Amino acid sequence: MRVATWNVNSVKQRLPRLLPWLDERRPDVVCLQETKLADDAFGALLDAELTDRGYQVAAHGETQWNGVAILSRVGLEDVVRGIPDGPGFPHQEARAIAATCAGVRIHGLYVPNGREPDSDHYRYKLEWLAALKRQVDAGPESRIVCGDMNIAPTDADVFDPDAYVGQTHVTEPERAALAELQSIGLHDVVRDRWPTERVFSYWDYRAGMFHQDLGMRIDLVLASDPVADRVKAAWVDRKARKGTGPSDHAPVIIDLDEAPDGDIGPVVPPPSAPAARRGTKKLPQAKK
Repeated sequence: MRVATWNVNSVKQRLPRLLPWLDERRPDVVCLQETKLADDAFGALLDAELTDRGYQVAAHGETQWNGVAILSRVGLEDVVRGIPDGPGFPHQEARAIAATCAGVRIHGLYVPNGREPDSDHYRYKLEWLAALKRQVDAGPESRIVCGDMNIAPTDADVFDPDAYVGQTHVTEPERAALAELQSIGLHDVVRDRWPTERVFSYWDYRAGMFHQDLGMRIDLVLASDPVADRVKAAWVDRKARKGTGPSDHAPVIIDLDEAPDGDIGPVVPPPSAPAARRGTKKLPQAKK
């Protein structure tokens, strides 16, 4: 079974990229984030195309922001939208959806950004992650938690830790909240498979960050023991970030039980830009 997660940064804008990608990579389950469409609009746009490709759909969206969805060709049962008793800002946002697909409980997530350290949105992010942990910890044993986590787990998951000083996504409380989520028995399958490789999944649109490979790994697939033991390949589909009209995120793909393309990771195709020397590059938003 092939499972993928992709922050498409507007499914309407990314439609010319999404449908060919589904045909090329043929994932069995896809978790989408930042769909930015209400459920009825999502259905009007995609239901026919996805049905033709054999997908069932569970969407949880808003008219302009956020939005998550699960597409599945291997069953879609017990759908839960949102996090029961989870926090809001001020109301619950469309950031979480869960369903059972081929016996695996899959949580598709768009974790709050946090905006600025110690801001109200930052505190909301930490509360949201704590509520998510409670939901996931309720079971079942076979589970995947995936999506845009808006946290780089370690300094190895950003192009230069110095560039992120004072920014969200890398602070100790955020990383501690992610570690708490993983402590219930979830493995970061891409990092486990490629422990020393430079792997990113997000590159800012600005300042040529993608072409210089100045990115972050914030799109994660976390899996419990029974699922992690089945992983045969885990990789970032960097090809989907290239070309015209891409999202600023690339899909992350894991193959369970068999790997149709072989164990081809960690980043496909690999970047040609060398790793930047520490302290030589800044984030676009840091420039004056």
